[in-house]
Amino acid sequence: MNLGMFRIWLASAAATASPAPSVEPEDANIEQLTQTLQSAATNEEKTSFLIEYLLAQRGAILDFVKTLVFAVLVYVIGKKIVKFCLRLTNNWMKKREVEVSVQNFVMSFARVLYHLVLIFIVAWILGIGATIIALVGSAGLAVGLALQGSLANLAGGVLILALKPFKVGEYISVAGVEGTVECIDIFYTHVATTDNKTIVIPNGTITNATITNITNVSRRMLIVDFSVSYDADIDALRKTLLGIMEEEQMIFQDEPKDVVINKLLPIRVQMQLKAWVRTENYWEVRYRLLESVKTIINDDVYSTGIAQNELHK
Repeated sequence: MNLGMFRIWLASAAATASPAPSVEPEDANIEQLTQTLQSAATNEEKTSFLIEYLLAQRGAILDFVKTLVFAVLVYVIGKKIVKFCLRLTNNWMKKREVEVSVQNFVMSFARVLYHLVLIFIVAWILGIGATIIALVGSAGLAVGLALQGSLANLAGGVLILALKPFKVGEYISVAGVEGTVECIDIFYTHVATTDNKTIVIPNGTITNATITNITNVSRRMLIVDFSVSYDADIDALRKTLLGIMEEEQMIFQDEPKDVVINKLLPIRVQMQLKAWVRTENYWEVRYRLLESVKTIINDDVYSTGIAQNELHK
């Protein structure tokens, strides 16, 4: 059937239940094409109309194929550029001796960012950039509402790495936890306690809490709290404890050290032993002095009773 006969058939089919629009194939749009293919025409007539429609649209189809090939080419080249940029970013941080935790954090973000930029470029080439942005915006809003806690932890991780209140390997006290920082992830900080337990703390909790960094200085003041009865000979006790501290090699002898009364309790006198030590020697010296104080205050020469020692950090 030629094109003239097909036009006559379109006019006669106007009164049927499923009429086909009487249009030229080159003037038809997608909706009109769909109506024609769903009409009561024979398969041969539908095929003929479809072929003529595709031939009429060959210019637009050719342009789309060219755009698609160009977009694929940009994507392939872009992947190589992304790899090069990632390698360049990593080498830049290594040359400046950036912390390992910061390197991992930045590289994970850079990988996502570079690929997103590439996807948006390809989308704009295909003419769907605005649609992609709208979809990403809607999805980002939904995900943001669902993952508010995780986003707070993510922001906390960025603040920790930017402000550096502590680093990997330092001993900290935060949110009721004490220990050595093992690693700083995007969402959590891993802390190893002195009894070899690993505690995972959300970064959002850390940034909203008071942080005590114990090992970012080279020395610490060691304070041991203990109490004795009111009958104790304070001067003799002070002299004995000062003698013990002078014999302790890990205590800085050129720094002030003293044994003082800190508080008067209802039935006891609370005292403090103070001395300066290196940060890495803090616990070793503390334990030895606690044993010495325990032995001395048990002696009837200094006290009539045993007081309960209180650890002070």
